[in-house]
Amino acid sequence: MQRINFECLPKYNKREFVPSDLCLEDVTVIKSLYECILKQKVDSDDAYQLWFSRRAEMEIVLDELGTRLYIEMTCQTDDLALSQKYKRFVEEVLPVVKKYEHRLNEMYLEYDQHFSLKTDQYAIYKRDVSSDVEIFVDKNVDLQTRVQLLSQEYQERLGSLMINLDGREQTLIAASKRFLDPDRSVREMAWLAITQRRLQEKDKLNAVFNEMLRLRSAMAQNANCKDFTQYQFKEYHRFDYTIDKCKEYHQAVETVVVPLWKTILNKRQQQMGLYRLKPWDTSVDPSGLPALQPFQKTQDLVAGCQHILARINPMFGQKFAKMAEEGYLDLDNRKGKAPGGYQSSLNEARKPFIFMNSVGTDSDVKTLLHEAGHALHSLACAQQPILHYLHAPMEFCEVASMTMEMLSLDHLGVFYPQIDDQKRSIVKHLEDVIFILIWVATIDAFQHWIYEHPAHSDRERESAWLEIRRRFGGDLIDWTGHELAHANLWHKQLHIFEVPFYYIEYGIAQLGALRIWLNSKSDYAKAINDFKTALSWGGSKPLPELFMIAGIPFDFSQDTLGPLVEAVHSELKSLWKSSDF
Repeated sequence: MQRINFECLPKYNKREFVPSDLCLEDVTVIKSLYECILKQKVDSDDAYQLWFSRRAEMEIVLDELGTRLYIEMTCQTDDLALSQKYKRFVEEVLPVVKKYEHRLNEMYLEYDQHFSLKTDQYAIYKRDVSSDVEIFVDKNVDLQTRVQLLSQEYQERLGSLMINLDGREQTLIAASKRFLDPDRSVREMAWLAITQRRLQEKDKLNAVFNEMLRLRSAMAQNANCKDFTQYQFKEYHRFDYTIDKCKEYHQAVETVVVPLWKTILNKRQQQMGLYRLKPWDTSVDPSGLPALQPFQKTQDLVAGCQHILARINPMFGQKFAKMAEEGYLDLDNRKGKAPGGYQSSLNEARKPFIFMNSVGTDSDVKTLLHEAGHALHSLACAQQPILHYLHAPMEFCEVASMTMEMLSLDHLGVFYPQIDDQKRSIVKHLEDVIFILIWVATIDAFQHWIYEHPAHSDRERESAWLEIRRRFGGDLIDWTGHELAHANLWHKQLHIFEVPFYYIEYGIAQLGALRIWLNSKSDYAKAINDFKTALSWGGSKPLPELFMIAGIPFDFSQDTLGPLVEAVHSELKSLWKSSDF
């Protein structure tokens, strides 16, 4: 696979306002363009349309610039030049952009009272802009910049972590493959090495987060919000559910999902012949079989996922193949690469980019299919006219990715010719679905606690984390002797540092994906058609309507969660009964 040339990206639409030869990393240039928009005379519908189009083009061009710099930085966090370019963008460019965008938002709301655009499709946009204007405070721009720089520090710190294992230096992600080794002593040795290395960063990560917490609390206070929770809900445009609804989800998970998770862990414990499961016993095959090996080389991972996507829908396979051919994938794990995986859209080109850290495991297959779901979503709504509509609300974006994982389960023979290996992979995925519903509740409840108690100490935060873990079954694993590691396990969850309160989306979306999966079993053609139609609307429809178009309810109460969890349990019981592994 070739690497993407960011300097030669195509443009989906010809630019009409921003010259292609300008250096948009130069703040002076950006200011001159914004001033031109601000000073444009708007005295008719046509003038308003021109003003809006110029503003929309400016947004999308700068969005792509920031995305490109972020991608380059995360792909090689130890490249000082790339790190400095991104840092300069965050420190010098974004603060200027945010202030100009606020002024343009205010002008938009004013102009919209007197003039009309050539389309009436901007109701969602106007709603969201109104919310942005409501919470914008000039002095928060500097605070947001400082939080973004702390986020970059978090990325760089984790991306640099290495350990010596098996006589060689390797990344923590590469070393974590040992968690799949049937030899328990090998798993324990790797877990201890990784955990000890992470704990060496404990105080530094706490310091980073404490400063983030202080800055976020100040932002909420500046915006006259009760607390950062309220501020962030407005920032995320969460109009369709409330804080209380999130807590209702937590309760539903505790009531309905945790008992099934206990059943799953008890079965694992019995299969492994253990008195108690330790943290290094939760990923390995419980029957003592070697780890699944779906591919040897990254190109085999790409080819296999392309084949699966084509089976789900031929168009999906074609679009993914084009992405790979054009170099919009960076999949291999390596030193200096940021942890995790993501899909990010280069919105002026209307091209999606996938980033992950592949090391040859079964979970790598699921990760690439997940990110491919995001990428195909991005491509499906590429015709939407403005940046704001090129991405759906995150709750539905995650439906796209998780649905692709669920729909792939019938096609895993692409990677696993042996039927028992296919079953092992499916069982692991369905068990992971149950776990993610619990983990979402854990992370979301923890974040609610953090921002409801902003003056807490590190020790109080550890205690709250452990109490929340116990609530959601964290004590089903034996952490004896590793209490400090357990108390700081949350450090691994980058969302808590980088995108606060972005996690309930995964729970909401997982329920939507399960519903589409069940729909596909009764009427596959309709389920896929409804799914594709919903993807094409991007962010131009309200969240409940997107769910409705996809043929799924927008609800994450126990009424919806209970039957879906029971469907997963039923599928698992069938697989457990029929499997010889």
